[in-house]
Amino acid sequence: MRLDCGKCMVRDWSRADKASLLLHANNRNVWRNLHDIFPHPYTDADAENWFSLLENTTEPTHWAIDIEGRAVGGIGCTIGKGMRAKSAQFGYWLGEEYWGRGIMTAAVQRVAPYVLERFKLVRLQSPVFAWNPASMRVLEKSGFVREGVHRVALFKDGEIIDEVLYALVDTPRR
Repeated sequence: MRLDCGKCMVRDWSRADKASLLLHANNRNVWRNLHDIFPHPYTDADAENWFSLLENTTEPTHWAIDIEGRAVGGIGCTIGKGMRAKSAQFGYWLGEEYWGRGIMTAAVQRVAPYVLERFKLVRLQSPVFAWNPASMRVLEKSGFVREGVHRVALFKDGEIIDEVLYALVDTPRR
């Protein structure tokens, strides 16, 4: 998969991305805004586990955000099962040196509709930590709607915080 997002490309991950992944993922400020599945510190073993996971999936649902041939972040979804088979959890991250440039907004605006169509989904939901208004703006600029706040729902980085739920809903497909 390769999508031109204007300010970046979104493409499949490759083992050749390992050095760049380690450089950008091993950052406390990046980790602080992501759920527990994303480790910190981000080690060589974590990168190896990531690439092994990707290689063992039948169809990619997680991609690299590429700037000038380097993977500087990631974007993707986890498709639900059973009753949630038409929904997915949607998430993303970007190396800190690229924050504030509109890169993530461009990627989300291009990838979210692709994911809905490609996987025949009707809902993408994206939970955000209350301390991350920049991510909320990215979602709002990309058509996601704030649905609610799960008050005092999470314990991250030594703090109890709210989780804000955003969703992008498509016309139901039958």
